[in-house]
Amino acid sequence: MLGRVLGRLLKGRRAGEDRLAWYHPAVSSAPALLELRSESFSEGQSIPIAHAGHGVGANRSPGLSWHNVPPGTQELILIVEDADAPLPRPFVHLVATGIRPTSVGLPESALNAATNTYASLGRNSFGKAIYAGPRALPGHGPHRYSFQLLALNRALLFSEPPRLRDVLDRLDGAVLARGRLNGVFERF
Repeated sequence: MLGRVLGRLLKGRRAGEDRLAWYHPAVSSAPALLELRSESFSEGQSIPIAHAGHGVGANRSPGLSWHNVPPGTQELILIVEDADAPLPRPFVHLVATGIRPTSVGLPESALNAATNTYASLGRNSFGKAIYAGPRALPGHGPHRYSFQLLALNRALLFSEPPRLRDVLDRLDGAVLARGRLNGVFERF
């Protein structure tokens, strides 16, 4: 009940689309060539409850597939952000680095365990190196969750799980291509 009251009180507050990693200068200059898809939801459609965060759903990372990875790609990075969170910056749900450039996707739940074999997980806004599914405030309205895939011309190496800002700080001149898939989740 308290969450619903907060959601209504903060209804007009949103971090903003323009604050997504997608619009960071090192990212926005790259062409949007990558085609990113999910078998769980289509562009602009509802994200199933199975992929919603703890306490709301099963918190399973959705299966994803992609096409058009450009030649010369050394690493793929996946970032998931909520631009509609009532915060100064979008809420980071996932940072996954070190995805093999030869891969064509990730199966469902691939990013749930810190010991996965698909990527190195960075820290989300909770400070944890794991997938955190959608958990919009009840009554706040629909939230858009942006799954952003970046193809890099060099591998980024981190000694500890990076935060999104650490990743963005290293991207100058590295992004060859990008792709995006947006899903929607709302709690009433």
